[in-house]
Amino acid sequence: MAFLGFGEAAMAFAPACHARMNGALRAFDIKTEAPETEQAKHADYERFNIAGAASCAAAMDAAELILSLVTADQALSAATEAARTLPEGALYCDMNSVSPDTKREAADIIEAAGGRYVDVAVMAPVHPKRENVPLLVSGPHAEAALAALKAAGFADVGIAGGEVGRASAIKMIRSIMVKGMEALSAECLIAASRADVREEVINSLTESMPSYDWSGRGDYALNRMMIHGKRRAAEMEEVVKTLKGLGLDGACSQATVDWQGAVGALGLDPADGLAAKIAQIEAERQARGARLA
Repeated sequence: MAFLGFGEAAMAFAPACHARMNGALRAFDIKTEAPETEQAKHADYERFNIAGAASCAAAMDAAELILSLVTADQALSAATEAARTLPEGALYCDMNSVSPDTKREAADIIEAAGGRYVDVAVMAPVHPKRENVPLLVSGPHAEAALAALKAAGFADVGIAGGEVGRASAIKMIRSIMVKGMEALSAECLIAASRADVREEVINSLTESMPSYDWSGRGDYALNRMMIHGKRRAAEMEEVVKTLKGLGLDGACSQATVDWQGAVGALGLDPADGLAAKIAQIEAERQARGARLA
């Protein structure tokens, strides 16, 4: 088994996969090729007791199951690189958050190289669920992938259908709401803070929807955007691509791209509490002369 990309998701899955695969697990991440990140990435391999490979080809050597877990903008590049040395018949599980069209393009590349491509959608944050995070798989090799993923330690795997792109369509369209709510929360709460009416706005929202923890969820939304905003913006670009493929202009989702990217680009380590997070964002924005969405 091989990981292509060894970031947050791969690290979340690594302990269970390592145990189930009896250590027959390798990983390759392009950060090992950059002098400024090479040492830290090798430390990640060591921390998770994973055999770090010097190349994509070395990671995949004789692998029967390959999990592609790179950033959205690198999904096609990873498939192209993997196709050069892909073991015949290997299951290539593309777990990246990209549009159905991008998945279909990657599928053509992998299938032409003799691999078995599987569209996999990760349907929730990998923490705290880790190997218990719900996965949806689709494509002609979905049944084989379901068995292989369960054997590798994943507990919640479902089949979305026999067509590549179906699992990713569910993921992408769901993200309109999930990431969009985060962006709306940021816009609403930062605006309320600037107007010095944050508590009043939260109280009013709570009266309208008492079952929703507006303050707590707003705090969580800003936390996710501050840590993962750049990556979420890249995913939302794929959502916009999905929507345009369906004949919609994706205007709301494009605004989510802008908000997620703007907050993520500040590079902040979130403070505790909603008010403190808003203050951080505003202070950093002013210090940089940066514009928020």
